[in-house]
Amino acid sequence: MFRTSTSHTPRSNRTPRTPHTPHTPHFRAAYDAVLAQWPAPVDSVVLPTPYGLTRVNSCGPAGAPPLVLLPGAGATSTVWGACARAGLAGTHRVHAVDLVGDPGLSVPEPGRAVRTTGDLVGWLDAVLDGIGPHGPVTLGGHSYGAWIAAHYAASRPTRLGRLVLLDPTRVFAGFRHGYVLRALPMLVRPTPERIRSFLVWESGGAELDPAWLRLQDETARFRAVRPVTGPRPDLTGPGEPPVPVHVLFAGRARCHDADRAAGAARRMLPGARVDVLPGVSHHALPLVAAGEIARLVAAG
Repeated sequence: MFRTSTSHTPRSNRTPRTPHTPHTPHFRAAYDAVLAQWPAPVDSVVLPTPYGLTRVNSCGPAGAPPLVLLPGAGATSTVWGACARAGLAGTHRVHAVDLVGDPGLSVPEPGRAVRTTGDLVGWLDAVLDGIGPHGPVTLGGHSYGAWIAAHYAASRPTRLGRLVLLDPTRVFAGFRHGYVLRALPMLVRPTPERIRSFLVWESGGAELDPAWLRLQDETARFRAVRPVTGPRPDLTGPGEPPVPVHVLFAGRARCHDADRAAGAARRMLPGARVDVLPGVSHHALPLVAAGEIARLVAAG
């Protein structure tokens, strides 16, 4: 494991280099600029896993309850900085993870791609082992990261103390066709202009962090691998979910109908807490609703 500890200073020379890194210097500079906004100090580690090296950015008291956060596709672990500043770093030891194969500073293992949900579970097993959290882990995720977190909770309920799903996609509802059609040009041939245009459309023009938007521009040039797809995770047990679950939907999400998805979640998990946050879009949720998310997690 490689480790660095940083504060609000330029970070480009502070993290050990690893072989075959797929990111460009411009991507790294944009990534570091967003991470510099996190509450100091930030501990950054590179954890070995069977599927490659995984970057984890951590902050908050070392003895606080562990909170592991998975971002949405393309968002990188840095998207959780607003939530950390809003209070999560005061109540928890926050561990934000770059998904292996996705934009970020994680480096896939050559010839050992993550291809199945079982691979994702094995990868996250290694990440949690490397972090070595003390006490029950709260696992949270946004969008695609929530889908991964839900699959992990279904497979490894004894490793978790709580599951937090933030506007999860393909867990309780599928994608709207209009959303997929709007996203398709960006997915087929990403460019900074297409990424910006899509985010403006989906967020309804919400004011998003300029540094994070610059990082999103750079993801257009990132050599990402094909994301894992598969069935919806099965969180149902004999009447109760395997771990306590809190689900927060973005009321203005364009990827699905938030109220219908929330209804499906309540029917599937009658013991879970399910809320809809009005006025917030899917992609903007971790950035503009950070205070609500921090209060949700702190409430337990």
